[in-house]
Amino acid sequence: MTVIEVTDKATKKAFLDTARIIYKNDNNWVCPLDNDVEAVFDPLKNNFHKYGKCTRWILKNNKGNLIGRVAAFINNKKAYHYEQPTGGMGFFECINDEKAAFLLFDTAKNWLKNNGMQAMDGPINFGENDTFWGLLVEGFSPPSYGMNYNPPYYQVIFDNYGFKKMYEQITNHLDVHKPFPERFYKIAKWVSQKPGYEFKHLETKQIEKFAADFIEIYNDAWADFENFVPINYNTILESFNKMKPIMDENLILFAYVNGEPASFNIVLPDANQMLKPLNGKLNLVGKLKFLYYKWKGVNRMRAIVMGTKQKFQNHGLESALFIKLGEYVLPLNQYDVLELSWVGDFNEKMVALHASMGATFANKHLTMRYVF
Repeated sequence: MTVIEVTDKATKKAFLDTARIIYKNDNNWVCPLDNDVEAVFDPLKNNFHKYGKCTRWILKNNKGNLIGRVAAFINNKKAYHYEQPTGGMGFFECINDEKAAFLLFDTAKNWLKNNGMQAMDGPINFGENDTFWGLLVEGFSPPSYGMNYNPPYYQVIFDNYGFKKMYEQITNHLDVHKPFPERFYKIAKWVSQKPGYEFKHLETKQIEKFAADFIEIYNDAWADFENFVPINYNTILESFNKMKPIMDENLILFAYVNGEPASFNIVLPDANQMLKPLNGKLNLVGKLKFLYYKWKGVNRMRAIVMGTKQKFQNHGLESALFIKLGEYVLPLNQYDVLELSWVGDFNEKMVALHASMGATFANKHLTMRYVF
């Protein structure tokens, strides 16, 4: 077997094609857009390159056939927040062969060790955790946009190599046509009518303002979580602009209390239902297919992230945002499912909110760590 670092056009293409080979007989898999994957490794498109670095490799067997790939990265803003300096490993794909998989893991580990790291988390992304993050271990169904999908045998490979679970990421589903529990509805209606409480949907013409409001809320809401690192304006504006082709402004809601940004709920149509026929290719034909499926519409939404400033938590703002969302969505008679993804098992408040809404389990991912 031969490990080859990705350094040119041919190896970049091979890196992308590896996933198509691994999943060619898996009808659940949705090929991520090549452009989305490549953007992670492009310093001009991924703000994380300003304070970190990454590399990636492909693996070929003795016949020259592609059988695996992996990437490794170091985020200097996060690497030193742990007991030991910790890098990341992701974009792992491999045939069901433990020797091949271990060779890929060793390659990532050795690069990280040579760059001062003493552990690696995986499978994760060189970016925020809303995309390309986590090992799927339960709920092997067609993934929504940005959610990692992998074969069941990956868990055995990770476990046998020595990765240990850090936390679980739970994804739940809401039946859009099923009414909320009465208590939830009463609280939400009461909050939404309180003086000084205002609810607005995102407007792309003011996307810079909403990006700033998002950061103000997010960095306050998550400040007390272990190893939290604040996000910056450029990263979020980059993410918001990436969402433009698939977003429906009315699905992205913000709450304000006496004019102060207080809470948000970012919901997107599930682009994977539009992207599956493209097989990762957004060329001219792919763009035409995408526009057709966008016009045709999808029946699933994904709530990718929520947040509420600490002083406004337990005020019912999250409930009110979901009621406002329902007021827009239900008359459309388009969507059937709202995916609530992903919530760490450490986030007790959000886990409780999902339960109060009557959400049902969809799938589970693991974020894992291997200490060298």
